[in-house]
Amino acid sequence: MSTYNAIRYNNPYANAGGLVLLSTQTASASASISFTSGINSTYKEYMFVFNNIHPATDDVDFQFNFSTDGGSNYNVTKTTTAFNTYHYESDAGTNLDYDTARDLAQSTNYQDISRRTGNGNDESVSGYLHLFNPSDTNFVKHFIINTNGVHTLDISFSLFIAGYANTTSAINAIDFKMPSGNIDDGTIQMFGVVS
Repeated sequence: MSTYNAIRYNNPYANAGGLVLLSTQTASASASISFTSGINSTYKEYMFVFNNIHPATDDVDFQFNFSTDGGSNYNVTKTTTAFNTYHYESDAGTNLDYDTARDLAQSTNYQDISRRTGNGNDESVSGYLHLFNPSDTNFVKHFIINTNGVHTLDISFSLFIAGYANTTSAINAIDFKMPSGNIDDGTIQMFGVVS
């Protein structure tokens, strides 16, 4: 099997169509990164890709929240499920577990999408968020997230989150931030998924 076909047959998004880059934002000691335009009925799925999000403060979780009013408020009710895996650099331990500290049950809080990320010069978090049909006004809005990063204790972690925004209002903005301190560096790209 060719490399192309191996990738194609092992990739659940191989036949999903193309990605259209809609916006790129680069952090530079930024309190938050918000996307307040471009999330509309043009696409049924949006993907946000995080590249080397580096916190200014040590031991913090990267977070997000949705808005239904163009970014005036980021307080959409969410129910989520989360599990994580990790492996110490020293090979001292590994684990796979349900992450009760990072799930939400009908909460308007920001959703954690990383796990105690370190702020060392070589530490960051990367990953993606898929948001499905945000402009639909009949159903709740589903999302899937996967991130990988460097924990403050020199651990490779991977965090898996899925859930729904429990609103039938159209979601039209999203905000990313740290719970304390700035996003020191990194980029977030917003793509529309062509079906």
